[in-house]
Amino acid sequence: MGLGYQMLCIYAEELGKVNSGIAGSLIAHSSIGSVPVHLLGNDDQKEKYLKPAIRGEKIGAFALTEPGAGSDAAGITTSAVQKGDKYIVSGTKIFITNGTLCDYALVAATTDKSKGLKGIIILVVERGTKGFSVSEPLKKLGNKSQECAELVFEDCEVPVENRLGPEEGGFYTIMEALNSGRMVVAARSVGLAEAAYDVALNYSKDRKQFGRPIAKFQLIQSKLALMATEIEASRALVQRAAWIRDTGGNIALPAAMAKLKATETAVWVTSEAVQILGGYGYMQEYPVERYFRDAKSMTIVEGTTEIQQLIIARRLLE
Repeated sequence: MGLGYQMLCIYAEELGKVNSGIAGSLIAHSSIGSVPVHLLGNDDQKEKYLKPAIRGEKIGAFALTEPGAGSDAAGITTSAVQKGDKYIVSGTKIFITNGTLCDYALVAATTDKSKGLKGIIILVVERGTKGFSVSEPLKKLGNKSQECAELVFEDCEVPVENRLGPEEGGFYTIMEALNSGRMVVAARSVGLAEAAYDVALNYSKDRKQFGRPIAKFQLIQSKLALMATEIEASRALVQRAAWIRDTGGNIALPAAMAKLKATETAVWVTSEAVQILGGYGYMQEYPVERYFRDAKSMTIVEGTTEIQQLIIARRLLE
């Protein structure tokens, strides 16, 4: 649609307010599942993958995380050895959103471990390629409508023409995609927190104890006031990061701040919502128990809370 990241974050927030899992699948496709093709792809690759992705005719996935390489993205071991006009890809990826649904996966692999970051490339691997297999959906605590899977590559032959960009520099594109992805996860978290807050607010007005609505009690009022304030603060950080991205600035620091604040806020707000609803909050009769379960994943995906703190500190100390 030609809109910017500020609008994307509003879109992600509104989707997250309704269903965080489905929002996660859609955003994973339209951000990290497509952005690297936009940034590095040649005209033929954009025609083959990006345009169908935009139209919704093909679904993309981004395969970075491995059983032994999560927060340490540079520690991936999936190998891509060039033989003639093909790469022989071997390795395993884990927790890959849309892994069960994707028509193609953008796979981060290393051509030579001795090259470090310079040896990491991104390959477009199409579903059905010999040697590429996908597990059943992984069972998770929350976000159950966002399917994740394990991707296995066993001597998988991928044409060299499916490499995005040059032989070096793939890792930096991955980091740029992750920065944008973190911002959007933060936006989803704001929506999720707001959904939980709305339920808690309305419940507190209707629920009566000791002859009056519990919203009349100062302890409940204090919770609601802090919840609303934390949500607004998180939204402001998200929109600031999106504005910087739209105006061409470096978003590594603002995206990390937005993700740190918004995801931790989502966990706290959803927990408070469960508390305000009491016993009903713990039951599936109300949605806040789902919000609570969904929120926890936000502090893990696209870089954990701890990684965001390290990124922020590193940037501040530069």
